[in-house]
Amino acid sequence: MNPFEMVAIIVVAVMIASVLRAKYGRRSRYCATEPAEHAENLRLREEVKELKERLKVLERITVDKENSLSRQIEELRDR
Repeated sequence: MNPFEMVAIIVVAVMIASVLRAKYGRRSRYCATEPAEHAENLRLREEVKELKERLKVLERITVDKENSLSRQIEELRDR
């Protein structure tokens, strides 16, 4: 068997395996979920969104404090 035939056999085997996995494999993560799971997912997404907003505020406060501290140090050096 030459190398090209071997490559062709491997390609066909992978194609068959992916078709079988799509047909009989586990559910895709994009399939419809139960209503309770959907509600929980929405709640968790909202919570993550709120946490990201809070993190942005904390980062802004931290950066502002660093900038004001740097500014005060520079003012003291200028005296």
